[in-house]
Amino acid sequence: MNAPAPMALAGVRVVEMGQLIAGPFAGKTLGEFGADVVKIEPPGAGDPLRNWRLIKNGTSVWWQVQSRNKRSVAIDLRQPEGQQLARQLIAEADVLVENFRPGTLEGWGMSPDELHALNPGLVILRISGYGQTGPYRDLPGFGVIGEAMGGLRALTAEPGRVPVRVGVSIGDTLAALHGVIGVMMALYHRKVNGGAGQVIDVALHEAVFNVMESLIPEYSAFGAVREAAGSALPGIAPSNAYACTDGWVLVAGNGDSIFKRLMATIGRDDLGAAPDLADNAGRVARVAEIDAAIGDWTKPRTVQQVLDALATARVPAGKVYTAKDIAEDPHYRARDMILQQPTRDGYTVEVPGIVPKLSATPGTVRSNAPHVGDDTDAVLREMGLSAEQIATLRDKAIIQ
Repeated sequence: MNAPAPMALAGVRVVEMGQLIAGPFAGKTLGEFGADVVKIEPPGAGDPLRNWRLIKNGTSVWWQVQSRNKRSVAIDLRQPEGQQLARQLIAEADVLVENFRPGTLEGWGMSPDELHALNPGLVILRISGYGQTGPYRDLPGFGVIGEAMGGLRALTAEPGRVPVRVGVSIGDTLAALHGVIGVMMALYHRKVNGGAGQVIDVALHEAVFNVMESLIPEYSAFGAVREAAGSALPGIAPSNAYACTDGWVLVAGNGDSIFKRLMATIGRDDLGAAPDLADNAGRVARVAEIDAAIGDWTKPRTVQQVLDALATARVPAGKVYTAKDIAEDPHYRARDMILQQPTRDGYTVEVPGIVPKLSATPGTVRSNAPHVGDDTDAVLREMGLSAEQIATLRDKAIIQ
């Protein structure tokens, strides 16, 4: 039997105090690469994500992904004794993840200064709607608001129509991923520069804004306000979605040589050979004509017929996948991006695999998502509490 692969974050202890999406997604990512993630949940219902979207055997199937590789400790943080337990946990941790409204930790006597007095090496990841400073810091902010303020929502629409949601909580996830990057940089800095921790301040709207490409430089240099463009890629041609008899296909024919191969494939060598279409600027000027030509070719064909023809011509193209398409796709399976994961609710569910893929220290699913407070006793015993002390805390409803 092969020895288990080493874990990149083995030995790193994370205390997760967030709930729902942004903070817990950061904790999930750290846990998949070996961190020991101890999730503090309120007694009773626990993290509200447990009851979001589709429920099976009493628990959201989303929870099974978001909370794998975590241990659940149910502590009532509204009570001073619960706050003291949290401080004891954090005193021995490497990382604290929280996504409460700014000021919540401070109200519990757990400001960064107070926590660093207990644990100078602590890395504190704080994710919030607007950040820990600035005139909006105290406003409530969810991911959708961050997407709007960050500039994304204005672009996710057909021209002249209502801005729409991307379809997933992309603002929360982008904030979480930026937070994980910050945690890794802070841990590295701590390792090579004397052991001091620091605070990572991630605002939802700033994480979205950070991926908005040329939005602000174009406004600064030209006064250009980028508008919604539907499925097209503004300023790049041709790159769009085109209707087929049984769905939609995305075609990216915007490279100079790729464009010529695409036009040959659709029987429009006249466009492929046109001198003014030899570069992107010329194609952008005639994008409506080019899109119409591609659409006329795809319309009487199936998605698979289009994909086969464009693959032969080495033109990038892809189907618009649904959940069913993903679950049945052999490439996803070949790269372990669909995993069979047992649950503590008595069934097995297919879940997304782990990204990124590291060659020497790959991520793994080591444990399934816990019930509320499954690990309370074990974690408190690790902290040195006796069975009698744990029983007393449970009798007082400090823990579950």
